Amino acid sequence: MGTALVQFRSGKTPIRALLAHDGRRSGPSLEAALARGLSAAGIESESAGLLPTPGLAWLTRHEDYSLGIMVSASHNPAQDNGIKVFNGQGDKLADQVQSQIEALLHGPSGEVTFPETPRPKHNPSLEAHYLKHLERTWGRDLDLNSMTIVVDCANGAGSRSGPKALGRLGAKVHAIADEPDGENINKDCGSTHPEALIAAVRTRKADVGIALDGDGDRCLLVDELGNLVDGDAILMILALQAQAQKEFRDPRIVATVMSNRGLHRALRDAKVGVIEVGVGDRNVVEALRKENLDIGGEQSGHVILGQRNDFIGDGMVTALAVLRVVKATGKTLSELTAPFKSMPQILLGVRVDSKPALDTIAGLTQLLDACTEELGDDGRVLLRYSGTENLARVMVEGLDAKRIRTQAEELAHVIREAIGSR
Repeated sequence: MGTALVQFRSGKTPIRALLAHDGRRSGPSLEAALARGLSAAGIESESAGLLPTPGLAWLTRHEDYSLGIMVSASHNPAQDNGIKVFNGQGDKLADQVQSQIEALLHGPSGEVTFPETPRPKHNPSLEAHYLKHLERTWGRDLDLNSMTIVVDCANGAGSRSGPKALGRLGAKVHAIADEPDGENINKDCGSTHPEALIAAVRTRKADVGIALDGDGDRCLLVDELGNLVDGDAILMILALQAQAQKEFRDPRIVATVMSNRGLHRALRDAKVGVIEVGVGDRNVVEALRKENLDIGGEQSGHVILGQRNDFIGDGMVTALAVLRVVKATGKTLSELTAPFKSMPQILLGVRVDSKPALDTIAGLTQLLDACTEELGDDGRVLLRYSGTENLARVMVEGLDAKRIRTQAEELAHVIREAIGSR
């Protein structure tokens, strides 16, 4: 793959690639294999070691690398792994380019001699450069000396940089799930399993809890009362503050179809609009650029703060941006989230063997139409496949929590009977 990627580098010269990995056991080995492929094509590579994906993207852009390659499967379990590729501007490669690279991988490889170098050269100063970026930008003039913060690092890529960034700003930091052993990434911790963080915030009587995911690009929060604050509530906090401080060039944000209608309602009262896009941070970034907007993100906690952060979603940047609002307003996190009233929402996942067009599944369209009609203007149904797993996702939102669960289970049953894993 390393040799295939060379054809899709940016125009930067000399050609250099930056590699990094999260806390999975397979990360360093895959990183080394990529480095060998790059070297066979005459490309110099360096490793930042254990570093969040957004740190790699930022360094690729600002340290003048031609390619950034992150070995990570994000919020997925330890046995999974993947490769995220960024161009010289720190942007993810377009879908078309990724398809071309995959075609090269499956095509004839020819004779290639790979060097025996076991590991790419590790540059320990790169993490320090990323931390300095956080401190000088989102941490500028942010005094956290009076705050106690618990940070759940998901035993992942942010296990070093997350606690360090908060500590440098003066916070009393309690880090949990910050000892990756290769097998414990995302295991009962991080943004996908925030229960331990909630308990720690309550036990420590902390002001804020921060939950990162495995590669550090997502962030969920826990308020001082132990309540989970998801990406929708985070978007609301940042948007309401921008509106109150007259910081908006255009009073609109970008959210995905998965965002709760409670976000739309809270922002409507403040005269802030919402542009709705398909699931995925790539869609959010595309809309932010197209509309020249500053705030966008997903319910999962992937928040992108526009050009101010080079259109890079960064869990620690998200946390620092919210902490800036806490300090500027003098309000607690629970007070800041008060305007957000979440509408009941049920999300189910169905393991599937294949992914045919959903409208070809017998009986599904009819049931979907019936559910949609029953919900009316106060609810909605969303059916889609996961982009990373063999899952069909069923989301139903409405005023009656009991009824929408029944509807979601009925829809999931039809899908499971047709294409579910046996």
